[in-house]
Amino acid sequence: MQLFYNPQLNKNDSAVLFRKEESRHIVKVLRKKEGDKLFVTNGKGLLFTAVIKQADHNKCFAEITGYQEAEARKYKLHLAVAPTKMNDRFEWFLEKATEIGIDEITPIICEHSERKKVKLNRFERVLQSALKQSLHYTLPVLNESVSFDKFIQENSAKAQNFIAHCEDGPRKTLKNQVELNNNYTILIGPEGDFSSAEIIKALDNKFTPISLGKSRLRTETAAIVACHSIAFLHEND
Repeated sequence: MQLFYNPQLNKNDSAVLFRKEESRHIVKVLRKKEGDKLFVTNGKGLLFTAVIKQADHNKCFAEITGYQEAEARKYKLHLAVAPTKMNDRFEWFLEKATEIGIDEITPIICEHSERKKVKLNRFERVLQSALKQSLHYTLPVLNESVSFDKFIQENSAKAQNFIAHCEDGPRKTLKNQVELNNNYTILIGPEGDFSSAEIIKALDNKFTPISLGKSRLRTETAAIVACHSIAFLHEND
């Protein structure tokens, strides 16, 4: 199944016009022709079926023949992750988290962050590509970067909140803290970890300290472990 993405589609639309890049891919690469079926998602939980009416490599046009809604997950996951120094490592995280299943991502700028500025355009393209590849129908929300302090202030009262850090002190494994079928926010720090002041601030705002295992993980690896752990715990629920 080849999946295409068009965020403008809604339930009332009767047709879809593909952009030049996608039109070329459909006609020139996939060699689709009039009468062939296509699958398109709007990234908002809907999967549309369409039939090509005009197989033009500049303006491919298809008639929508139906749609279905994806089954909603029983939980919501929001990862707040410090951007990595190398963009490709953060992009790897975005790709894999989308494949596994995630609802929202916020880059957070911490005291020890090596990267202070984030450009979202390329990150959005990574998410869209991963969405199509994994055959998911809901595109994760990618927020603008925000300071650690501001994020804590705005999210302290939401659902189950966790902070994964490496400092000594009482921490329990994530799997032993999760209340199933809930909303979760998990903080993942930079390579130098969260500062002591940041950890204290998170705990003061009711973030539960957790461990993601015995190994010391890179930022992007820790984020993937957290994402997969939540998904795995709900696998047989």
